[in-house]
Amino acid sequence: MNKDFWIKWRANFFAGLAVVLPGVVSLVVIFWLIITASRITDTVLIFIPQEITHESVGGVAGAGPMHWYWSLVALLAVLCTIVILTSVVGLLARNYFGQKIIEWVDASLLRIPFLNKIYGVTKQVNDAFTSNKSSFKTVVMIEFPRAGTYSIGFLTSEPDMQIQAHTPEKVVCVFIPTTPNPTSGFMVLVPESHVTRLEMSVADGLKFIISLGAISPDFVAQHRAKVPPVIQSA
Repeated sequence: MNKDFWIKWRANFFAGLAVVLPGVVSLVVIFWLIITASRITDTVLIFIPQEITHESVGGVAGAGPMHWYWSLVALLAVLCTIVILTSVVGLLARNYFGQKIIEWVDASLLRIPFLNKIYGVTKQVNDAFTSNKSSFKTVVMIEFPRAGTYSIGFLTSEPDMQIQAHTPEKVVCVFIPTTPNPTSGFMVLVPESHVTRLEMSVADGLKFIISLGAISPDFVAQHRAKVPPVIQSA
């Protein structure tokens, strides 16, 4: 009886944890943002007297910590400022003079030691996910890292003629992201006949990878996809 009780209790605990954990994590993140914002909001709300925004301590007005609702106001002000600045930059990026300014700032940041490493990698990752020239085209499945083991990847492009000339058959470029961080991974050249294209959007493919396979898009199979046979090397 005791063993059955503990087994049922453990099952109920983990079932409840799966339901409660997302909400708890969300609340913790919100409170963390509010607390973090309260530490820097003295400069954000510098135009408002501390007697109004801060608590009173020992009869001295404004000597205590900031009221939680003013921290929330400051957080919203920071978010609105970020949204406005991002929109302004986006507006500049859509005209000639704005593009030249952005190119100048971009080149300046790439000349700063150490910062250029971080900025360069971040820019490359951002371009890989947002640029029309290098964006992922199709979600595919290939045998990787060995025969009989399958990985989800993204078809990016077809190599140039120099690479194609050195391969026995036509190959395509496939990016295999790591899990759960898809910003790193492997770029492999795979024979096109060994690539299985999936009826899955790029967004759903990223969700599948980031969630460790827990979030899978709905799919009603009309027929079983034909997987090319594995050619065993002699």
